[in-house]
Amino acid sequence: NAKCKGWPILSLITLFLVTTSCNSYKKISYFQDVQDSIYNSPETIALAQYSDPKIQPNDILQVSVQTLDPQSNSLAGTSNTSTFSVQAASSVAGGGTTVPGFLVDKDGMIELPMVGKIAVGGMTTAEAREAIRAKAAVYYKNPVVNVRFANFNITVLGEVARPAQYTVPNEKATLLDAIGMAGDLTIYGKRENVMLIREENGQKKVIRFDLNNSNTFQNPYFYLRQGDVVYVQPNKSKAAANDISQTRNITIITSVLTLLVVVLTRVNF
Repeated sequence: NAKCKGWPILSLITLFLVTTSCNSYKKISYFQDVQDSIYNSPETIALAQYSDPKIQPNDILQVSVQTLDPQSNSLAGTSNTSTFSVQAASSVAGGGTTVPGFLVDKDGMIELPMVGKIAVGGMTTAEAREAIRAKAAVYYKNPVVNVRFANFNITVLGEVARPAQYTVPNEKATLLDAIGMAGDLTIYGKRENVMLIREENGQKKVIRFDLNNSNTFQNPYFYLRQGDVVYVQPNKSKAAANDISQTRNITIITSVLTLLVVVLTRVNF
């Protein structure tokens, strides 16, 4: 009968919609190759080797030198306290904002009050701390030195909830940390093609990550460096959503198919 003739077409349309939904879901979830640990033992994934970031020209460092020597405190103009902290304010290059810290010049040097110039370029913050402590020990008794990046900034762009530039409080930050700070990828973000842009030795390097695969954890660029840019490319669904003409055509086609199914189910041939 007519109703039976209409069912094959209706079934094909339903199958198409279900298949499309399954394919979309497979592209959304992260690390799909990791086995379900509810019924199995937790899976162990090797991590990329981490190395501390190196201090580069135009970096801004927060440096504190503390001592319990009353005489040193008096020389520093803080005779009423038992702690002396070194602080300064430097402008972020091109940023137009002021960040507390000491700017590393083009020769890799910083200049501290009462201590002088110290070469820190190419060092980790731990190595710079020891270099500053050795220099400060000439002027202060048993100085305690702390050094950290004041402008460890990364930029997240594209299909994320909050694209912006972020200051990372922890040097050991990962690609997932950046995505988390930006509020995760939107439904339109391509999980299998997340781009990292990094400047090294005067060149721009571009690395692509597939967040559907746990091999991301083993990528040597998984750990971020100051100045990194993360870009999440939009998928075809976003392009279609922005194309008014294409959206209108899909609506028309859907309406025609629906009308065709109704006609086939009600008309006898």
